[in-house]
Amino acid sequence: MARGVELIADSSGNSPNGRICLCGIKLDSLSMNGVLARVEQALHRHERLAISVVNVAKLVNMRKDSVLRDCVESGDLVLADGMPLVWLSRLKRQPLPERVAGIDLMYRLFDLANRGGFRVYFLGARREILDRVVEIACERYPRMVVAGHRDGYFSEDQHEEVAGAIRASRADILLVAMSSPKKELFMKRWGDFLDVPVTHGVGGSFDVLAGVTRRAPKWMQHCGLEWLYRVIQEPRRMWKRYLMTNTRFVWMFVSEMVRSSPRGTI
Repeated sequence: MARGVELIADSSGNSPNGRICLCGIKLDSLSMNGVLARVEQALHRHERLAISVVNVAKLVNMRKDSVLRDCVESGDLVLADGMPLVWLSRLKRQPLPERVAGIDLMYRLFDLANRGGFRVYFLGARREILDRVVEIACERYPRMVVAGHRDGYFSEDQHEEVAGAIRASRADILLVAMSSPKKELFMKRWGDFLDVPVTHGVGGSFDVLAGVTRRAPKWMQHCGLEWLYRVIQEPRRMWKRYLMTNTRFVWMFVSEMVRSSPRGTI
């Protein structure tokens, strides 16, 4: 599906083609309701809608990884999943309407599938986590159809097999819970072949749904501190990652503001 003409949307975020540029990355200016409207359209028309979400860490990695950047920007919708990106857009006077968190969108897709009886395929996470996710989803959304599921631990040699299983499932929605850039590479390479109208890379959202990890409180989400909550939960694994990405983003943030300033100063 073509990705629409690049325009600057107004602050409502409901223009389907609105797009702004932050730190060299183009993001669609859509509210959650605007995204869901696009999803429903794709489902009813059986048109492909590949959804990419970008947070601070991924934005930083995209700047140094051209393959990841190409995969993310090949999505039909590229959404801001991070309050710092929303704040930066406001400072540039090209405001994104709101943060569209990947996990929140996943839950809204569940609601939509439950209302319409749509078929959902679950791809990713460890087998025991995936089984729990499917169990919980079936309990909470009884009218949603589980088209199939597969854990995220497969080799590149198995990509064709996995893609074939997804295609054969006749899924309407594909949720991919794998780490970057693995999920982006898989979705770009096999997207057309899968014949799934809506694909969404949900990262670690299955872990949250299964209760393996906890999501930050609402106040931390609104303050852009979800990264800190993850560091508190997994300090040994996360502190270095967020120290590096957050430091680089601060530099990118300042550089962006300098470039956008009329006199080249903030």
